[in-house]
Amino acid sequence: MTTVRIPAGWPATEEEARAVQDELRGRVILDEPGPPPGTGRVTGVDVAYDDERDVVVAAAVVLDAATLDVVAEATAVGEVSFPYVPGLLAFREIPTVLAALDALPCPPGLIVCDGYGVAHPRRFGLASHLGVLTGLPTIGVAKNPFTFSYEDPGVPRGSAAPLLAGADEVGRALRTQSGVKPVFVSVGHRVDLDHACAHTLALTPKYRIPETTRRADSLCRRALKEATA
Repeated sequence: MTTVRIPAGWPATEEEARAVQDELRGRVILDEPGPPPGTGRVTGVDVAYDDERDVVVAAAVVLDAATLDVVAEATAVGEVSFPYVPGLLAFREIPTVLAALDALPCPPGLIVCDGYGVAHPRRFGLASHLGVLTGLPTIGVAKNPFTFSYEDPGVPRGSAAPLLAGADEVGRALRTQSGVKPVFVSVGHRVDLDHACAHTLALTPKYRIPETTRRADSLCRRALKEATA
Protein backbone atom coordinates (compact mmCIF):
# COMPACT_ATOMS: atom_id res chain seq x y z
CA MET A 1 0.00 0.00 0.00
CA THR A 2 1.36 3.40 -1.00
CA THR A 3 1.45 6.16 1.64
CA VAL A 4 0.49 9.65 0.48
CA ARG A 5 1.13 13.09 1.89
CA ILE A 6 -0.99 16.12 1.08
CA PRO A 7 0.73 17.78 -1.90
CA ALA A 8 2.47 21.08 -1.39
CA GLY A 9 0.23 23.93 -2.44
CA TRP A 10 -2.95 21.83 -2.24
CA PRO A 11 -6.03 24.07 -1.83
CA ALA A 12 -6.84 24.75 1.80
CA THR A 13 -9.97 26.90 1.45
CA GLU A 14 -13.21 26.74 -0.53
CA GLU A 15 -12.15 29.79 -2.53
CA GLU A 16 -8.86 28.19 -3.52
CA ALA A 17 -10.57 24.94 -4.49
CA ARG A 18 -13.16 26.70 -6.64
CA ALA A 19 -10.40 28.65 -8.37
CA VAL A 20 -8.71 25.35 -9.28
CA GLN A 21 -12.00 24.03 -10.64
CA ASP A 22 -12.43 27.17 -12.72
CA GLU A 23 -8.90 26.82 -14.10
CA LEU A 24 -9.15 23.11 -14.96
CA ARG A 25 -12.76 22.95 -16.17
CA GLY A 26 -11.85 24.50 -19.52
CA ARG A 27 -9.51 21.58 -20.23
CA VAL A 28 -12.27 18.94 -20.19
CA ILE A 29 -12.58 17.27 -23.61
CA LEU A 30 -16.16 16.38 -24.50
CA ASP A 31 -15.93 15.64 -28.24
CA GLU A 32 -14.06 12.31 -28.21
CA PRO A 33 -15.97 9.00 -28.25
CA GLY A 34 -13.47 7.22 -26.03
CA PRO A 35 -12.45 3.56 -26.26
CA PRO A 36 -15.00 1.07 -27.61
CA PRO A 37 -16.95 -0.64 -24.81
CA GLY A 38 -15.79 -4.15 -24.01
CA THR A 39 -12.23 -3.61 -25.26
CA GLY A 40 -8.92 -3.04 -23.51
CA ARG A 41 -8.82 -2.34 -19.80
CA VAL A 42 -11.19 -0.48 -17.53
CA THR A 43 -10.35 0.64 -14.00
CA GLY A 44 -12.59 1.39 -11.05
CA VAL A 45 -11.51 3.82 -8.34
CA ASP A 46 -13.12 4.34 -4.96
CA VAL A 47 -12.25 5.66 -1.50
CA ALA A 48 -13.06 4.86 2.12
CA TYR A 49 -12.65 7.18 5.11
CA ASP A 50 -11.94 6.98 8.80
CA ASP A 51 -12.78 10.54 9.77
CA GLU A 52 -11.92 10.04 13.43
CA ARG A 53 -8.34 9.19 12.46
CA ASP A 54 -8.27 11.61 9.49
CA VAL A 55 -7.42 8.75 7.12
CA VAL A 56 -8.52 8.12 3.55
CA VAL A 57 -7.77 4.99 1.54
CA ALA A 58 -8.12 4.76 -2.23
CA ALA A 59 -8.30 1.64 -4.35
CA ALA A 60 -7.83 1.16 -8.08
CA VAL A 61 -8.89 -2.14 -9.65
CA VAL A 62 -8.12 -2.90 -13.30
CA LEU A 63 -10.45 -5.27 -15.15
CA ASP A 64 -10.23 -6.83 -18.58
CA ALA A 65 -13.10 -5.03 -20.30
CA ALA A 66 -14.15 -8.13 -22.26
CA THR A 67 -14.18 -10.70 -19.45
CA LEU A 68 -14.39 -8.41 -16.36
CA ASP A 69 -11.60 -10.47 -14.79
CA VAL A 70 -9.25 -8.59 -12.43
CA VAL A 71 -5.96 -7.73 -14.12
CA ALA A 72 -4.31 -5.66 -11.37
CA GLU A 73 -5.10 -3.68 -8.25
CA ALA A 74 -3.44 -1.16 -5.96
CA THR A 75 -4.24 0.87 -2.87
CA ALA A 76 -2.95 4.03 -1.24
CA VAL A 77 -3.48 5.59 2.19
CA GLY A 78 -3.16 9.22 3.17
CA GLU A 79 -4.48 12.08 5.25
CA VAL A 80 -7.85 13.57 4.36
CA SER A 81 -6.70 16.50 2.23
CA PHE A 82 -9.75 18.82 2.40
CA PRO A 83 -12.77 19.35 4.66
CA TYR A 84 -16.16 18.02 3.63
CA VAL A 85 -17.80 20.58 1.35
CA PRO A 86 -20.53 19.54 -1.12
CA GLY A 87 -19.32 20.11 -4.66
CA LEU A 88 -15.66 19.99 -3.60
CA LEU A 89 -15.36 16.32 -2.63
CA ALA A 90 -12.70 15.66 -5.27
CA PHE A 91 -10.24 17.69 -3.20
CA ARG A 92 -10.61 15.16 -0.36
CA GLU A 93 -9.85 12.23 -2.64
CA ILE A 94 -7.68 13.15 -5.62
CA PRO A 95 -4.18 12.87 -4.06
CA THR A 96 -4.82 9.36 -2.73
CA VAL A 97 -6.65 8.20 -5.87
CA LEU A 98 -3.76 9.42 -8.03
CA ALA A 99 -1.31 7.52 -5.84
CA ALA A 100 -3.31 4.31 -6.20
CA LEU A 101 -3.40 4.74 -9.98
CA ASP A 102 0.34 5.44 -10.06
CA ALA A 103 0.97 2.22 -8.11
CA LEU A 104 -0.71 0.04 -10.75
CA PRO A 105 1.67 -2.20 -12.72
CA CYS A 106 -0.18 -1.56 -16.01
CA PRO A 107 -2.00 1.30 -17.78
CA PRO A 108 -5.53 1.70 -16.42
CA GLY A 109 -7.37 2.38 -19.67
CA LEU A 110 -10.80 3.92 -19.10
CA ILE A 111 -11.39 5.04 -15.50
CA VAL A 112 -14.83 4.69 -13.89
CA CYS A 113 -15.49 6.84 -10.83
CA ASP A 114 -18.13 6.25 -8.18
CA GLY A 115 -19.44 9.78 -8.56
CA TYR A 116 -19.87 12.56 -11.08
CA GLY A 117 -18.21 14.15 -14.07
CA VAL A 118 -19.95 17.10 -15.69
CA ALA A 119 -23.12 16.24 -13.75
CA HIS A 120 -21.91 18.57 -11.03
CA PRO A 121 -23.04 22.05 -9.91
CA ARG A 122 -19.81 23.52 -11.30
CA ARG A 123 -19.65 20.96 -14.16
CA PHE A 124 -16.41 19.57 -12.77
CA GLY A 125 -16.84 16.55 -10.51
CA LEU A 126 -14.29 13.91 -9.57
CA ALA A 127 -14.38 12.08 -12.92
CA SER A 128 -13.66 15.29 -14.84
CA HIS A 129 -11.00 16.41 -12.36
CA LEU A 130 -9.25 13.04 -12.47
CA GLY A 131 -9.48 12.90 -16.26
CA VAL A 132 -7.91 16.31 -16.76
CA LEU A 133 -5.06 15.58 -14.32
CA THR A 134 -4.25 12.17 -15.83
CA GLY A 135 -5.21 12.77 -19.45
CA LEU A 136 -7.14 9.48 -19.38
CA PRO A 137 -10.73 8.84 -20.52
CA THR A 138 -13.03 8.92 -17.50
CA ILE A 139 -16.72 8.56 -16.70
CA GLY A 140 -18.79 9.01 -13.56
CA VAL A 141 -21.42 6.48 -12.49
CA ALA A 142 -23.26 7.71 -9.39
CA LYS A 143 -25.88 6.09 -7.19
CA ASN A 144 -28.05 9.22 -6.88
CA PRO A 145 -28.84 12.22 -9.10
CA PHE A 146 -27.23 14.86 -6.86
CA THR A 147 -29.21 18.07 -7.41
CA PHE A 148 -30.46 17.29 -10.92
CA SER A 149 -33.89 16.27 -12.24
CA TYR A 150 -34.92 13.36 -14.47
CA GLU A 151 -37.92 11.38 -15.64
CA ASP A 152 -37.92 7.76 -14.53
CA PRO A 153 -36.52 5.68 -17.41
CA GLY A 154 -38.36 2.65 -18.77
CA VAL A 155 -38.37 -0.58 -16.79
CA PRO A 156 -36.17 -2.74 -19.10
CA ARG A 157 -32.39 -2.86 -18.70
CA GLY A 158 -30.77 -0.26 -20.96
CA SER A 159 -33.59 2.26 -20.68
CA ALA A 160 -32.36 5.81 -20.14
CA ALA A 161 -33.63 9.34 -19.51
CA PRO A 162 -31.82 12.69 -19.56
CA LEU A 163 -30.38 14.00 -16.32
CA LEU A 164 -31.18 17.69 -16.49
CA ALA A 165 -29.82 20.94 -15.09
CA GLY A 166 -32.63 23.18 -16.25
CA ALA A 167 -32.81 22.48 -19.99
CA ASP A 168 -29.23 21.15 -20.22
CA GLU A 169 -28.53 17.41 -20.33
CA VAL A 170 -25.61 16.80 -17.97
CA GLY A 171 -25.91 13.00 -17.87
CA ARG A 172 -28.42 10.16 -18.02
CA ALA A 173 -30.42 8.08 -15.62
CA LEU A 174 -29.64 4.56 -16.84
CA ARG A 175 -31.43 1.35 -15.92
CA THR A 176 -28.68 -1.27 -15.60
CA GLN A 177 -31.01 -4.06 -14.43
CA SER A 178 -34.68 -4.42 -15.29
CA GLY A 179 -36.94 -3.06 -12.56
CA VAL A 180 -34.01 -1.85 -10.42
CA LYS A 181 -33.30 1.81 -9.56
CA PRO A 182 -31.23 3.57 -12.23
CA VAL A 183 -27.67 4.80 -11.89
CA PHE A 184 -26.60 8.26 -13.03
CA VAL A 185 -23.99 8.39 -15.76
CA SER A 186 -22.03 11.47 -16.78
CA VAL A 187 -19.05 12.25 -18.94
CA GLY A 188 -15.78 12.86 -17.17
CA HIS A 189 -13.14 13.46 -19.87
CA ARG A 190 -12.46 12.19 -23.40
CA VAL A 191 -15.64 10.03 -23.59
CA ASP A 192 -19.02 11.03 -24.99
CA LEU A 193 -22.28 10.32 -23.16
CA ASP A 194 -23.47 7.55 -25.49
CA HIS A 195 -20.22 5.65 -24.97
CA ALA A 196 -20.27 6.34 -21.23
CA CYS A 197 -23.68 4.66 -21.02
CA ALA A 198 -22.53 1.77 -23.21
CA HIS A 199 -19.51 1.20 -20.96
CA THR A 200 -21.78 1.26 -17.92
CA LEU A 201 -24.05 -1.41 -19.38
CA ALA A 202 -21.05 -3.55 -20.34
CA LEU A 203 -19.86 -3.34 -16.71
CA THR A 204 -23.22 -4.31 -15.16
CA PRO A 205 -24.06 -7.83 -16.41
CA LYS A 206 -25.50 -8.91 -13.04
CA TYR A 207 -25.77 -5.99 -10.64
CA ARG A 208 -26.96 -2.38 -10.60
CA ILE A 209 -23.47 -1.00 -9.90
CA PRO A 210 -20.54 -1.46 -12.32
CA GLU A 211 -18.14 -4.30 -11.53
CA THR A 212 -15.33 -1.74 -11.45
CA THR A 213 -16.99 0.13 -8.59
CA ARG A 214 -18.00 -3.05 -6.75
CA ARG A 215 -14.44 -4.37 -6.82
CA ALA A 216 -12.83 -1.05 -5.89
CA ASP A 217 -15.31 -0.48 -3.05
CA SER A 218 -14.57 -3.90 -1.56
CA LEU A 219 -10.81 -3.43 -1.86
CA CYS A 220 -10.68 0.04 -0.31
CA ARG A 221 -12.82 -1.07 2.63
CA ARG A 222 -10.47 -3.97 3.33
CA ALA A 223 -7.45 -1.72 2.96
CA LEU A 224 -8.94 0.84 5.38
CA LYS A 225 -9.36 -1.86 8.02
CA GLU A 226 -5.73 -2.86 7.58
CA ALA A 227 -4.51 0.75 7.65
CA THR A 228 -6.37 1.59 10.87
CA ALA A 229 -5.94 -1.73 12.70
